[in-house]
Amino acid sequence: MTSDSKTHTFEEVAKHNKTKDCWLIVSGKVYDVTSFMDDHPGGDEVLLSATGKDATNDFEDVGHSDTAREMMEKYYIGEIDSATVPLKRTYIAPQQATYNQDKTPEFVIKILQFLVPLLILGLAFAVRQYTKKE
Repeated sequence: MTSDSKTHTFEEVAKHNKTKDCWLIVSGKVYDVTSFMDDHPGGDEVLLSATGKDATNDFEDVGHSDTAREMMEKYYIGEIDSATVPLKRTYIAPQQATYNQDKTPEFVIKILQFLVPLLILGLAFAVRQYTKKE
């Protein structure tokens, strides 16, 4: 780490959110991890998903080793101005395909999946018995 660290604003750090230019905020410090993108064990997508926010929780949740923490030192480029970091981030839920579009209760679907084949089998058996020549 350098002794005279630069202070960066959140807006400035958030602009560096591409594979060829990637900065992260972890524990109030700013890291330029651009040269580490290809070497990161989790892939560059993991690092890119941590841009534009305080990535401290993402980093800690994974449980990085002491070696990984030591490696971070060579990517350190300064501190984050904590006054510029947004207090709250708006959560946008990912779009997911809906399985049950008509909102039919799940248990009704399960019962029908069981009963319909039985009804067809029963109908086939009845037709067989009725048309059977004696």
